[in-house]
Amino acid sequence: CNLCVSLVSPGFLRFVRVLCGMSSDERKAFLQFTTGCSTLPPGGLANLHPRLTIVRKVDATDSSYPSVNTCVHYLKLPEYSSEDIMRERLLAATMEKGFHLN
Repeated sequence: CNLCVSLVSPGFLRFVRVLCGMSSDERKAFLQFTTGCSTLPPGGLANLHPRLTIVRKVDATDSSYPSVNTCVHYLKLPEYSSEDIMRERLLAATMEKGFHLN
């Protein structure tokens, strides 16, 4: 509903649109980045424990990258100015190996 959409931050709506536009391989890489596993449990996100938590990364800019805490499924996402920048930064972060983006 329109009321529900107005209560959600623009950054979160951008995130949902970017995630929905990803290929299945990109979504697997995103899951690996955020949870440490490339597949969801039976039943999907509803059965992911702990739940995936997405928060705004404080003092971040369009040049910043998202960071995660995979143990608790916690994604810190900058408030990017566009979907294109968010998509580029998310995909770049999912391709990184190691802990220097945390």
